[in-house]
This record gives sequence, C-alpha cells and structure tokens, in this order.
Amino acid sequence: MKTLIFLTLVVLTVTACTVQKQVADVNAPPQELSVENGDSTEYDLIVFDPRFDTFLATQPYPKEFYSNEYYKNWNYRYCVEWNIRHSNPLRYGDFYVTQIPYELSVDYGIDFNFKLYQYFQFIDKEYGIVLIRRKGR
Repeated sequence: MKTLIFLTLVVLTVTACTVQKQVADVNAPPQELSVENGDSTEYDLIVFDPRFDTFLATQPYPKEFYSNEYYKNWNYRYCVEWNIRHSNPLRYGDFYVTQIPYELSVDYGIDFNFKLYQYFQFIDKEYGIVLIRRKGR
C-alpha cells in the first residue's frame, strides 16, 4: 500500500511538472510541487515508508560522490526496468503498481535525482528487489 501511494505521487509529480500552463482541473488531487521564479520548476519526491527517511539520512550528500548526470542515467535505467515489470504483473507480481514516467530530457535537479536513486537502492536493500544487477555488487 505504501508503495502504491509513493508511486502515485511520483507519477502525479512528474506528469504535473512536464505540462506547462494548463487550466487547473477542479477534480485533480493536490500536486506536490512548487513553482519558483516564473519558469523554473522544482521537483520533490515523497515516500510514505518511514524507513526510507532513515535510510536516506544515512546516505552521503549527493554532490560528494556522483554528479547529477550519474544519478539521471541510473534513474532512467531503473525506471525503464520498473516500467517493464509494471507492464507484466503476472511475471513480476503486484509490487510495481504504477508506471514511472521518467524522461532524460527533463532536468529534475540533483536533489530529486539523488532521492529517486536512493529509493531504488532502498527497495533493493529493504525488500530484496534488484531491478538491475550491477557489477561489483
């Protein structure tokens, strides 16, 4: 259930941030994003699993080890694999409830990319779900 809520928020946030200047839908749920300085958009990732906050707090600050491009490239690969599993629930189960529309052409920023990357690391360590087998692991 927590994963479903998390993924729904990811999809809503990413979808809302890729659309520019549309009329607000009265029936739409509130968006978890803020717009600053006119055209710049800020993305935020909200995870409802309280263990994730503890996990994230133990990870090194994103700029100390890897660049935004590093996180962006891995997130894209993880999201592609996630979406493959989402589209085939008979084979992979119901853990991948929502598709994640992650686009390489969108600049989500290092904070968002770091947090999403760490979420994939979290589900690997906490739930034993390995999306991509990486060398040396």
